[in-house]
Amino acid sequence: MRIDLAAVSCLAVLLFSGCASKNEKALMHVYNTEKIYNKKLLHTEKAQLYDGNETKVLLTATYLFNQTDIKKEDDKRDEVFIVGLYMEDETAQNLLSEDFNLTLNGTMPKRVKILKYSDRRLKDIPLVTEWGEYFEVVFPHTPKSRLDLVFDSRIYGKSVLHFAKKAKYVFTKEV
Repeated sequence: MRIDLAAVSCLAVLLFSGCASKNEKALMHVYNTEKIYNKKLLHTEKAQLYDGNETKVLLTATYLFNQTDIKKEDDKRDEVFIVGLYMEDETAQNLLSEDFNLTLNGTMPKRVKILKYSDRRLKDIPLVTEWGEYFEVVFPHTPKSRLDLVFDSRIYGKSVLHFAKKAKYVFTKEV
């Protein structure tokens, strides 16, 4: 009995393409059902501050920017973030503490509002945990497309989270 190599190869290609098609359809179904969550995930960054090799502060930030048809020069909307904060030392777990400083491109926030864990705005925000504290942080409008959110802790140092009003890959020099 002789096995035809071309037939086996063709059969293998068909088998693998059929599996890929099923997996692709399943992946697209999951993406479409969680589209808002996935879009917000693209605008979410995480920072960790350490003491030695131990994480002491975990900060997550989601930039709530939506593209509109408004011309860039006419768009004067504030820059709004949902910021999550988890600290190992629970006594100081508040973004409004004197131990912390949060700036956007060097500018202090206009307002910081504490959000309850049950707040509906947290529903589609990635990386929300029961043990974190969440805040709506509003900064004045900036015309810049690249945004640097700097979190500075008097005790543990600072971290910079990079955001953009357009896709981040536009700013990379490598193809």
